[in-house]
Amino acid sequence: MATNDVEREEEEDESVNQLLRDRFRLCTISIAEAEAMKNGMEVSQPILSCISDLACKYAQQLAKDLELFSQHGTRKSASTKDVILSAASLRSSCYDLKQKTPQSEKKRRKIT
Repeated sequence: MATNDVEREEEEDESVNQLLRDRFRLCTISIAEAEAMKNGMEVSQPILSCISDLACKYAQQLAKDLELFSQHGTRKSASTKDVILSAASLRSSCYDLKQKTPQSEKKRRKIT
């Protein structure tokens, strides 16, 4: 393949990736707005952008984890097992974070 063809394919791939990222972000913003409305809340634009960015980064990390789990299992593509391992890993991480969360000042006052 000629260098120009490779460059053109890379540009097209990047264009498709950017389009998918934009659509993903729009979907996460729509979901966040709908959930806020359902709960009688308003969410500011900066917060919606933050939620959208975090969801995108999470999806990218999940894809990397799935790839690593499948490689570890000597598979060329991700399987259901890899998704289950990723979910278990996430659950474990959330549990660890919850255990490390400091008590609020209010709770500390009640204890002492």
